[in-house]
Amino acid sequence: MPDREILLIMPSAKPEVKAGPVLKSFEPLCSGTACVLILGSMPGGASLAAGRYYAHPSNRFWPLLAELFPAHRNGFLSADFDERYRAAQAAGLALWDTIGVCEREGSLDSAIRSVRANDIAGLLAREPGIRLVILNGRKSGEVWKKHAEAAALAARPGLRTAFLPSTSPANARFRLADLVREWGIALKENGIA
Repeated sequence: MPDREILLIMPSAKPEVKAGPVLKSFEPLCSGTACVLILGSMPGGASLAAGRYYAHPSNRFWPLLAELFPAHRNGFLSADFDERYRAAQAAGLALWDTIGVCEREGSLDSAIRSVRANDIAGLLAREPGIRLVILNGRKSGEVWKKHAEAAALAARPGLRTAFLPSTSPANARFRLADLVREWGIALKENGIA
């Protein structure tokens, strides 16, 4: 039998993860009258470029709110983001992100690194009417659990949370109708809609 060479493949060191640019979230959108705080993870590239929450044209956030809060439908569907923000405030909604600063290449949540969470407990102290926090997507929920939940619940005992499917276009598994159903159930269970 001829000698055979045996090739051993050894696992290499952990692959190097390239750091992306350092990104900073927006200030919270709140009015002092909110009863629901909706937390995304970190605005995507289109939103950061526009300087507006949920600015990607394929994000279902604003059409979802139009379905869930029909009294403010026109505001949520307006091309004017100030109108959208006024509709959110009129519906008792505050908007922010779980992540204040991070590194990310591109817009996908899976590329987020080096997270520094926002001070959500501090926001709750300034917004005494918030009784429900909605986590918009898995990454937002993960950051909430790891970095914000304990302090938020200490600041607001009895605060309710709802972990809901992302409105991002990257979450193609959920159609708008599916999001309306899931988010609508959470709002109704918490006495909001």
